[in-house]
Amino acid sequence: MTIEVLSPGPLTTVQDLGRSGWRHLGVALAGALDPLAASVANCLVGNPDNAAVLECTLHGPVLRLRRPMQIALCGAEAQAGFVPEADTAGTTRPVPSGRPVTLPAGTLRLGGFSGGIRAWLAFAGGLSVPRVLGSRSTDLKSGFGGLDGRPLRRGDVLQVAGHVPLTSKAVPQAPTWWVAPDGRPSPEAPIRYVRATGWTGPHICSQRWTVGTDSNRQGLRLEGKPLSADRGNMVSSPVAPGTIQLPPEGKPIVLLADAQTVGGYPRMGHVAAVDLRRLAQAAPGTALTFESIDAETAAGLWRGQRALLARVQLMLDARS
Repeated sequence: MTIEVLSPGPLTTVQDLGRSGWRHLGVALAGALDPLAASVANCLVGNPDNAAVLECTLHGPVLRLRRPMQIALCGAEAQAGFVPEADTAGTTRPVPSGRPVTLPAGTLRLGGFSGGIRAWLAFAGGLSVPRVLGSRSTDLKSGFGGLDGRPLRRGDVLQVAGHVPLTSKAVPQAPTWWVAPDGRPSPEAPIRYVRATGWTGPHICSQRWTVGTDSNRQGLRLEGKPLSADRGNMVSSPVAPGTIQLPPEGKPIVLLADAQTVGGYPRMGHVAAVDLRRLAQAAPGTALTFESIDAETAAGLWRGQRALLARVQLMLDARS
């Protein structure tokens, strides 16, 4: 089964849960910036949680489905519509998110997003692109993985490895129920982080920050009153997604999935893994506050999120 890209959107890439086990060789994790949303989308269409999906930023793509397919859309709420190939009038039908949707052949259009800036689109069977170092994720900085190591372009053709769903309907079919694993956290809720051992400088939780316009998949840059970054000379050492760095200008950077593997800036701490998905949805200008927690609390939050995903999977298994 194939999908033709009629319009790629501002930044649409193929991602899975990332390229783990290679950071000692300088290879970034990459992968979906919200692993929970990507995993739930995959679960909804019966895929393993690590199947390849499309990560869409700011505005989704326009895709032509040449055969019937089942999809699921999770993350930010999308203005999604579908025009069946058999509909000569060209009537656009709404496509809901958070549930499996069976589509006939036709054109799927994802518009702007609300409640965040990214969404993840899964296809039953998963996108069939080659594995590179064990992952199908796109590493934009290094230029490999996904579809030739780059965002989608007009005219690209994607392969889907799944079966054709049995449907005699000429319009989208979806259940009345939907999945919202953790609802939508309050935008006022602080981002939780663990302070770096031995850090004696200023704390990121001392003020409110806004997301900078030069943020990307590599890191979220924060704007606010500069903090003192005088720590003397430092030897570069390992960093990871979630590491909070303080560059010389005093404005913190929170590293995200495409982060480098080592860095020389002072490290203020590390964002709890469960809150990285909230940073993935933070648009430029978004106000953020931070709250310090201990490592045990952060680990407990992560276990809770994994348990939540397991409960979602059990619920979907019971419905199948």
